[in-house]
Order: sequence, then structure tokens, then C-alpha cells
Amino acid sequence: MESVVVSRRGEERARRGHPWIYRSDVERGEAPPGAVVRVVGPRGRPLGFAFYSSTSEIRLRLVDRGETLAPGFLAERIAAALAWRRSLLGEPGACRLVHGEADGLPSLIVDRYADVLVVQTLSQGSDRLKEQIVEVLVEQLRPRGILERNDPRVRLLEGLERRTGALWGDVPREVVIREGELDLAVDVWEGQKTGLFLDQLENHAAARAYATGRVLDAFSYTGGFGLQAAARADRVLSVDVSGEALARLARAAAANGLSNVETREANAFDVLRELDDAGERFETIFLDPPAFAKSKAAVPKARRGYKEINLRALRCLSPGGILVTCSCSYNVREPELEEILSHAARDVGASVAVVEKRRQGRDHPVLLAVPETHYLKCFILRRLS
Repeated sequence: MESVVVSRRGEERARRGHPWIYRSDVERGEAPPGAVVRVVGPRGRPLGFAFYSSTSEIRLRLVDRGETLAPGFLAERIAAALAWRRSLLGEPGACRLVHGEADGLPSLIVDRYADVLVVQTLSQGSDRLKEQIVEVLVEQLRPRGILERNDPRVRLLEGLERRTGALWGDVPREVVIREGELDLAVDVWEGQKTGLFLDQLENHAAARAYATGRVLDAFSYTGGFGLQAAARADRVLSVDVSGEALARLARAAAANGLSNVETREANAFDVLRELDDAGERFETIFLDPPAFAKSKAAVPKARRGYKEINLRALRCLSPGGILVTCSCSYNVREPELEEILSHAARDVGASVAVVEKRRQGRDHPVLLAVPETHYLKCFILRRLS
């Protein structure tokens, strides 16, 4: 096994618990793309074992910090991840089974939709092990089929092609899952992420309990929040820029007997402004926009965007109403988002209480030493006056 020597800064980063070591902190040593290598500090101190990338700025992704790496570490890590999900969730219709670094398997994603698994291998290291990963998943889960959704752009940084295709068994275009009290048809081949925003499922369930009266679901996509609320609310207006997503939402509403859901294909910023100007009022509002800040340079513009949508939403929210507002922008941290919300409430002249602070679901664990793993923030707010 090849050894790679890292700088003192790289060693300190690893000692602090972060699994990534950047190209600039590699002093010497090379390996084949995706190989598992031994990592040592500048004075020869062992730091563990890592996936090696020949092209990415993230040159090393630590998979183990011990002095030896068990030959069966891949099967053991996957088994441990599956056992943890079962202990948390039982046998859910959909969830994340393996969440990369947080399960000791950097850059590997495995999602479950009923009896179909969706796999992403997002670095040279996990991609090199793809055949073994499939063998382990088949042995441990006996799925109907396994789909490769290796379409994220991040693979290009690893020198890997983007591709989607069946890796094993039968993978239908749509898979029907059960979320809460609803049956939902998921497009695992072309749907966002791997089919659904699985990191929001627990937040959908939590928010459902607060839904009442007239509901606005802005940036609705296929209705994760709005459809769950429809069973309790009087009416739901779902707004999204994607007509295709809204068509899927409408089909799901009809399939579940929800006749109180209206869709509007439009820019949610424009609709929020129009509803505010028209004096429209809602008892429940959901804001779940796409990431506004995918880089640090985008943060100032993102702050303005979050301020705008939350200010408009609070103006449209009836006293006593509930606003569920989310951000999946890692670069806008939770204290910063809370400050934005506070300023929006102040400008509206509203008294607002925090009912809950939430994050991505428990099947998407956050590593304490890796701030990048805490990306999703969800505030449940109540307008008092």
C-alpha cells in the first residue's frame, strides 16, 4: 500500500477530526486514482488510511484513523450504517442508508426508495469500489434493483464522467413510497437529488402537525411540505417555477384524494410580492428554496434573497400563524439565518417566536468536526402579532 506524507497543517486538520486533506497539504507520495493509501504526518506519525484522488483539490479522504485497515471495512461500515438506520427509523419507505463521511465511507451515498436503492460514488475512491459496494448491498438488503445516479457535477472535479444507469436488477422509472399517510411516486432516474429531498422528510412530518387554515407552499417542488399539510389544512397553494414538478405534485394530490391543493407555475419571489401587495393572508406558510449561496462569494446576494422571501412571508402570515422556513445553503450558517429572520420580523413590525430549530433528518448525520455536514437549517416560527 502506498504512503502519502502530509504537511503539519494537514496533520493538524486530521487530528482535529476533519476527514479531508487538500492537495496543498500533501508533501509527497502518489497512488493510482481512487486507491486506499496510508497517510502519515511530516515526522512519520501514522494518521490512518484514505481514499486518494489524483485530480481533486480534496486529495485525501480519510476512511480510518487506526494503524491497520480491516480488509472487510466496506461491508462492516455499510452494515453499521444500515443497523443505525433501523434502530432510528425501523423500515421506512424512503431514507438515506449511507451518508458519506458521517458513516465512515467518504463520498458514498446510498438512498432507499421502497425496494430500490440509488447509489452515488462521488470520488475516485468510492467509484473504484463501486462493484464491491453493489455486491455488499445485494447481499445485505436483497433489493429489487440498484440505480447509479452519478450525475452531480462534483464528479467532474474528480475526473469522473457523469452517468445514470442500472447497476443491478430491475429499476423502474417510478417507485411508490409511503411518506407519513401519503403514497408518493418517485422518479428515481431524473428526480432532484436521487429522487426526493430525503433530508427534509422528518421536517415534513414535524411541520405537518402545525398546518392549519389556508396554506402557502412556496418553492414547493413536488409538494413535500404542502401535500403533508393538505390533510389538515383548508386549502393549499403550491408555487414553483417548474411545471413538471407541479404536474407530479398534482398527480400525487389526486392519487391521495386531496382535492384542496392548487398549483401555480411561477417564480416564488414574484408570487410572494404579489400576494403581499394584494393583502392576502395565510395561516401557514412554507419556504423551502434551493440553495441561494453555493459559494462564499454568493453570500451577500443570498442574504438579500432570504431577507426578501421571509419578510414577504411574514407580511402574508396571519397573527398566530406558522412560518416554516428553510435554507440548504451551507455558506449561510444557522446564526446568520436567525439574524436575517430577526431583521425581517423587525422590518415587518411583527413579534415572532421560535417554536423549533431543526436540521436535516437523523439519517443525514452531522459530524461535529466537519461543519460542511451541517447544511440544512429549518426554523418553525409563530407570528404572535
